[in-house]
Amino acid sequence: MILFDPDQPEAANGFPQLAVPPASTSSRAALPTKPTLTRYLRQAQSAVGLPGEVSVLLTTDAGIRKLNRRFRHKNKATDVLSFPMNDPASGLAGDLAISVDTAARQAREQGHTLGVELRVLLLHGLLHLAGHDHETDKGKMAKIEAKLRGQLKLPSGLVERMQGLPVHKVWPGNRKLTR
Repeated sequence: MILFDPDQPEAANGFPQLAVPPASTSSRAALPTKPTLTRYLRQAQSAVGLPGEVSVLLTTDAGIRKLNRRFRHKNKATDVLSFPMNDPASGLAGDLAISVDTAARQAREQGHTLGVELRVLLLHGLLHLAGHDHETDKGKMAKIEAKLRGQLKLPSGLVERMQGLPVHKVWPGNRKLTR
């Protein structure tokens, strides 16, 4: 389920005034629709093999900073937070929170659209919900994320960017380009 931060003012188009930067007249910075994001969430969740319901909150840097401070005791904005459920019998896999502000900046830095960056963040968050942790697993999550990005035709993942690994862009037709 895709949720928009209820604490954010609503724009004329019915979407919250989330993060889409001043260059938002560009289709590269357009926030994808709920059905589009929901379709991708289901596709990525299936690829990860994660059963159960996942809720995704799209928020701002201010919104994710509050969550990060409250739950991780880190007083800073981040791109994606994962909140796994510890009760598989509940039918809930967990929750994700994504800062659209940060996603928009990262999309510009990586040279792709906001929609692509949101997909990268969703995949990364789903892997955390599935129990992977790139900070402690000696590269296991990075390998899984790279494989799934190839299947889902996504460019570089967060683990690659953080660890300074070679970045590959995957384009339709599965042609890989290293930048």
